[in-house]
This record gives sequence, C-alpha cells and structure tokens, in this order.
Amino acid sequence: MNEFVIVGAKVFDGEKNLGQVDVHVADGVIVSVGGPRVTGVEVVDATGATLLPGLIDAHTHTDAAMLRQALTFGVTTELDMGSVPATMIPLRAEVEADRTFADVRSASFSLTHLDGHPHQFRKGLNDPVWPTATTVAEAAGFVEDRISEGADYIKLIAESGGAFGFQLPHVPLEIHAAVIAEAHARGKMVMAHAMTLHETEQMVDAGADGLAHLFADTAHTPEIVDRIASANVFVVPTLTPLASIVGLSHSTDLAQDPRVAGKLAPELRAHLSDTFGGLPTSHFDMALATIAALRQAGVDVIAGTDAAALAVRGVTHGASLHGELQLLVQAGFSPTEALRSATSLTARRFGLHDRGRVEQGLRADLVLVDGDPTTTINDSLSIRAVWRQGTRLAAASTHGSR
Repeated sequence: MNEFVIVGAKVFDGEKNLGQVDVHVADGVIVSVGGPRVTGVEVVDATGATLLPGLIDAHTHTDAAMLRQALTFGVTTELDMGSVPATMIPLRAEVEADRTFADVRSASFSLTHLDGHPHQFRKGLNDPVWPTATTVAEAAGFVEDRISEGADYIKLIAESGGAFGFQLPHVPLEIHAAVIAEAHARGKMVMAHAMTLHETEQMVDAGADGLAHLFADTAHTPEIVDRIASANVFVVPTLTPLASIVGLSHSTDLAQDPRVAGKLAPELRAHLSDTFGGLPTSHFDMALATIAALRQAGVDVIAGTDAAALAVRGVTHGASLHGELQLLVQAGFSPTEALRSATSLTARRFGLHDRGRVEQGLRADLVLVDGDPTTTINDSLSIRAVWRQGTRLAAASTHGSR
C-alpha cells in the first residue's frame, strides 16, 4: 500500500488556508487533514512549503506528450475543449492506467461549420471530417454521437470571424440553441466559444453553461455583466493567448524563468517565447476591466489557457496555467482567489467532485511548492513535488534548472 504523511507544510485546501497541518494519504486518497500525527508510515518533510490541490486547466487541446508536461507543473487535470475521438479515446485509457500523465476530460468534436473555425488554422493536418449539425433536427444526433464518444461536456463554436478580422461561415444560432437544449436534456453541460460581445450575448441567451473565452473586441457594459451573472454562466477568460495576440512580453518572461525553462524542450521554450501580435494592447486592457467587473458581480471566473501543443503561440501546457494565475492577479484577484479558480471552483463547476480540494476522501492530487502562493502568486511555479492520485512524480520531472 502506498501510504505517507506530508508534514510541516502550510495547506491551502482549495478554498482557504488551513495553516500548518499534516495530510495523510493512502492508496491514492486523502485519509485525513489535520488531527494527530500518523506514525509508522513514510514521512514527507514539507517544511517551508505550501501544499495545494492539484491544479486544473479548464481549457486545453491536448495529447499524451502535453499531459506529461502539464503534470510536471502541478497541473493534475486538463479539460480538453475539442478533440478527435480516434486519438482521445485511447489516450484516456492510457491516462487511466499511467499516473505519469495529467488526467483529462474532453468534449470530443466541437460543433462548428464544416468550413468554420478552427478549420482555417488546420489546413494540411489530415483531420477527419468533423461531424456537425446543419438543421435543428440534427441537434439530438450530434449530442448523442458525442456522448457515445465519451464526451464529458459539449462544446459549441460561435465564431463568425469577427475576432480574427475576417468572415467565417458559422452554425446558425437556432442550431446552437437546439444543441444546448438536447445536451441539457441528457445531463451534459455546454461550453461555448464566443470571442465577441455579440456572440457572447447570443450564447448566454441560448443557455450555455460556460464561456470558453472572454470577449475582447469592445469594452464591457453593465448589461452584459448582469446577463452573465443572472444566468449563472461561468467564464474561462484565457488571458494568456490574448496577451500573446496583443504582443505583451508575459509569455516571453515566463519562458525565461528558470523554473520553466528547464522543463521545456527547446522548441516548446521557443514557442512559449513567441507572440502573435497584431491587436492593440487596449484589447487586453478592456479584458482586464471586464474580468474585474465580472468578479465584482460574483461571476465564477475559471483559469484556462487554450494550450494546444505548438498551435497557439505564447502558450504551453502546464507552465501557462501559472502565467494565467498571475494575469488574474493583475486583473484584481487576490492570490487565493486565483488559486481557487484553478482548483475547487473548477472542480465544482465541471462536476469533478473527487478533486480540486485537499479534503478527506478525495483524490490525492497534490502539488507542493516552496514559499506561499496564497500571498505571492509567483511562488506557484516553485514546485517541490507533485502527486497524481498519491503517486509522486519523479523528482527530475518537477525541478527546472536553477
């Protein structure tokens, strides 16, 4: 039996600071938090460190190599927002059997027009033909097929090209609404890609549960903030790719951090150092102001990166989630609120009731970091140890060059 007790660490349980308490783990599960010192088991000395729940990235497009990389940065679960089932189904079986990967959940195929987003970026990648729905009558079949592929939630792409400066064919709103209704009837949550204010309004009104991006084409209005809050819609703002699109140095600075650089292959380090550029920084400033308004209105803001191997410049799996937390703090979140957005809050909104907190009876998905990220968010990258379901990742994987 794999059994140990972590002693000497300050514990952030996903919601609040518990102070310095022992955490006892056996067979991949947290047995106790606090209480009398356990004897006769392996002791992990965590003096000077903070213990956190394993982090959850709420927006990725992933593969086996990237799930391994994510885990080295303390990301123990990725929520994939669009994948090919021929790849994802065997990957999930592999992840279930091998704890050197981050765990993964997926939407399977996203609903989009056959010539819509993201097909304009996927030329020459030998994709299979993505299934779609072209009439309201086809909505039920689309949902059933995704469920049969193992989809944990349904993903819609409401993208007419406005966010990219050109026109794209897109699925009509009435079909999106029908798919949302069919998904809800089958107990499935719906995530919506909407990157403009107009498309955001449409998806909120159609009944989407979560927004996979934050609009940044214009300033927010009190009306849209109220509509999102009143509908109990959560938002995954993906500030990291937006920072890249406006040409900020955020990802370049992250790539040069020795705690990051030592864990990345050269091509991934170069990719993280790159930026898209093209949009004025005012778009990023508007996004920060929108997030601040959503936070003030009580909207659940959840951390996600849109990491997709080498597809999104300035973003990489694992490391960029820490960068996203830093950007949330820049937007006015406290470090504790930012950490909550990548742990307990994400687990609650996605129905992952077995993780996201350091609590008796839950999975021992844990990350131990030097310092205290509940006061200094940058400390989240100072990773000393990572456990997925109580299995500790090899030390060589968790320490970057110094």
